Amino acid sequence: MKNKKLWLFIGLVLLILILNHIFKWSSYLGDTDNLTFLKAMIQDNLAGAIAIYMLVTIVGSIVLALPGVTFAILAGLLFGPVLGTILCTISATAGAVLAFLAGRFFLRDSIRPAAMKNQYLKKWLFDESGKNQLFVLMITRLVPVFPYNLQNFAYGVTDIGFVAYTVGSFVFMIPGTAMYTIGTAGLADAKNRIMYIGIAVIIAVVVILAGVFLKKRYIENVEE
Repeated sequence: MKNKKLWLFIGLVLLILILNHIFKWSSYLGDTDNLTFLKAMIQDNLAGAIAIYMLVTIVGSIVLALPGVTFAILAGLLFGPVLGTILCTISATAGAVLAFLAGRFFLRDSIRPAAMKNQYLKKWLFDESGKNQLFVLMITRLVPVFPYNLQNFAYGVTDIGFVAYTVGSFVFMIPGTAMYTIGTAGLADAKNRIMYIGIAVIIAVVVILAGVFLKKRYIENVEE
């Protein structure tokens, strides 16, 4: 049964890749015409623009191999620093949860036994205390440069709990998302550029310091 789930998952991935190649879904995100359309739509139908952005982000977090910064940049350009950060965080978290559940259902039974044989993976992803998994989650969420869909499915294979994963993803995603969203908004807003970029730099420093502190405070040192 577990191998059937794995092969079914592989089949779905191949199908999505083929359809993406045919219909060029991923190219829509980089299409300036679509960005212009959404910007114009915000003026006339803010709720509709928000719905489209959130749907794209949720689906993109699941099926497209794109770094999380992609959606943060879009949010900053479209909705500005505050609303953009809120929408991106909520949408990315929703997509992350759906991908996590898919990974737990389709992949965990097949991949977990093999992953447990690797001492390094066992230490960081299958730690009984949950501290190490939380640290890895923190790093990958605070700095949204990792392909969201890949890591979201991977977390479904680990032993991290659903609630810890969901809450941790949401909380740890906020600083990194805000950093890119506010920074992008600053580049697009000449009037408030210095202020927004300054805030983004401050957030970046806080994120780095928080990572160092949490590593020393909560995470066991990896024995060489």
